[in-house]
Amino acid sequence: MTFGRVNPQYQLEDQGINGLGNVYYNDFAPDLIAAALKRNEGTLGQGGTFLVSTGKFTGRSPKDKHVVYTDKVADHIWWDNNAKMSPEGFDRLRDDMLGHMCGKDYFVQDLIAGSDPLVSINVRMVTELAWHGLFIRHMLRRPERAALDQFLPDFTVINCPSFQADPARHDCRSETVIAMNFDQKLILIGGTEYAGENKKSVFTLLNYLLPEKNIMPMHCSANHATGNPVDTAVFFGLSGTGKTTLSADPLRTLIGDDEHGWSDRGTFNFEGGCYAKTINLSAEAEPEIYATTRKFGTVIENMVFDADTKELDFDDDSLTANMRCAYPLEYIANASDTALGGHPKNIIMLTCDAFGVLPPIARLSPAQAMYHFLSGFTSKVAGTERGVTEPEPTFSTCFGAPFMPRRPEVYGNLLRSKIASHGATCWLVNTGWTGGAYGTGQRMPIKATRALLTAALNGSLSEVEFRKDMNFGFDVPMTAPGVDQQLLDPKRTWADEAAYEAQAQNLVKMFADNFEQYVPFIDEDVKAIAIG
Repeated sequence: MTFGRVNPQYQLEDQGINGLGNVYYNDFAPDLIAAALKRNEGTLGQGGTFLVSTGKFTGRSPKDKHVVYTDKVADHIWWDNNAKMSPEGFDRLRDDMLGHMCGKDYFVQDLIAGSDPLVSINVRMVTELAWHGLFIRHMLRRPERAALDQFLPDFTVINCPSFQADPARHDCRSETVIAMNFDQKLILIGGTEYAGENKKSVFTLLNYLLPEKNIMPMHCSANHATGNPVDTAVFFGLSGTGKTTLSADPLRTLIGDDEHGWSDRGTFNFEGGCYAKTINLSAEAEPEIYATTRKFGTVIENMVFDADTKELDFDDDSLTANMRCAYPLEYIANASDTALGGHPKNIIMLTCDAFGVLPPIARLSPAQAMYHFLSGFTSKVAGTERGVTEPEPTFSTCFGAPFMPRRPEVYGNLLRSKIASHGATCWLVNTGWTGGAYGTGQRMPIKATRALLTAALNGSLSEVEFRKDMNFGFDVPMTAPGVDQQLLDPKRTWADEAAYEAQAQNLVKMFADNFEQYVPFIDEDVKAIAIG
């Protein structure tokens, strides 16, 4: 039986999905929460939030993501980074998953990816869990109700956590699977309840589609000066580097916290919501995000809470350090109504340096920006992926390798072209460790990071004296308003300067060794940085 508003000419049966139980189309948050409670998927929290545990999967499973190998995509996929699945394996996976779904109730959300109507795509999300429907309704953009009568999806995502893949039969790695078939315009997710797989599958899809339209897809947050979209800033970074926290600036207008495009018209958000980490979240440090954890419909994921009062424990990471909340963008008071911005005036590349070597901020030349963008150095923060229990240094090209179907140079060249066309200033910001490596030093004070970013974005930081970093060659400010001068020179924060030098040389070598893979594909000025 069908419930809810949907295009009568394009229901699941019209897509060959038959034999299901009740199908609920485009329910709003109250009905989705009611259904999730009835099905014992979670608990009602303070303010009407929804509290849920995702079981053993509390982070993404990037090694279980596959792209179907076909003649159409064979020459366009970065196969070293994307596991292949045969068309035959995918067909068996699709048929077996649809068979598994027979007789069960499902929830459909017809949504939009992209706030720019000229380049957005329609996505149909079919979810086994009601709360997954609520989650993705927050994450993507919601069409006007009347538009649902004519909604036709460009791509469909089916998420069925109770389905277990068979690696031998389905040509995948494990019982967990994320399979992307660009020819069939279909994405299948099975064997994991972690909701982040929903949004990142759509992000990966856009990372494949948009470069052909000369649009740069970016794993970044973005904001602009209040009342002045021309003054736009984007913040590249992997999970745990501060994209959500640092873009939620009460003095600027939030465009979005995680996924954006840069087109000939400017910056636009892919999403309609935010997915913020909540570990150690406080009303004092991050009041806007903290307030969402008591607002109706916010999904609270993998947090410990009091069984009686439902009071959240923001410091207890016994379930995972990757505890999160998902909420619509409008829950942030200073969020943009349009989720559109201008061409970035400032580009910030966020890195979480667990070695304690990099300065809190550095100014990059265009060639240096290309080098650090392709390097994508950071530290995976505990919990964001399965098996990561403490900060783990890594190089994730374009600050988002798990979501990049195409080769890194495609994105790097697009970014460099747009920087050249629009004259953006680029900065590298370290939100990781200072005074020593992980285990010895301490995390960079967020107050200092915010002060440095404010100075960078308002232009005052460009007026101070800079020094040339001896390890990486970029420019480092020697002073900054409201920031301890010693913090700006990492070596001075270490008790043992010789130990710092040894650690710095180790990191420089790691950069050089990693970058060798890109040397055949880059311009001479970037190559000069790579080889010193």
